[in-house]
Amino acid sequence: MDSQDTSTPAPRLPDGRFSGRTEFIDLIRQAFGAAAQLGVREFIVCDIDFDDWPLGERAVTQALGDWSRTGRKFTMLARSYDVITRRHPRFVTWRRTWSHIVECRASASAPNEVLPSAMWTPGWVFERLDLQHSTGMSGYEVARRVALKERLNERLLKSAAAFPATTLGL
Repeated sequence: MDSQDTSTPAPRLPDGRFSGRTEFIDLIRQAFGAAAQLGVREFIVCDIDFDDWPLGERAVTQALGDWSRTGRKFTMLARSYDVITRRHPRFVTWRRTWSHIVECRASASAPNEVLPSAMWTPGWVFERLDLQHSTGMSGYEVARRVALKERLNERLLKSAAAFPATTLGL
């Protein structure tokens, strides 16, 4: 008797140019949605304030919940987290629950310096190159992943802890 493989093949994330807000948002949904199945162990996400990222969507926080487990790491870098606390309450709850794997950093860069709008994983990345038109590149190329990781690490070194999971008051 032949045994049939009934497992679902691992998804493949988009590779190449993306253009427009809809494609950008879909790219983020796809990346988080596929993370658990692909075995992604680490995310670094960076944006000025994550205003137009779909972080508060139920599907995104559910995907992050599915992804979250031992040995995972999620790093965020932003200039400010005010938008997240106002517009993405589901994400704030997820962040509080998984605070032991989530590190949030605030950029200490000059106000006129633009932070990249990007996502880095060890195997795949995207970067929005034109914020106004939401156009950019995504891909698996080693050179692209290494270059983005170096730029993000440089900014992380100049950043400070931010967006605490809980606030203590008297």
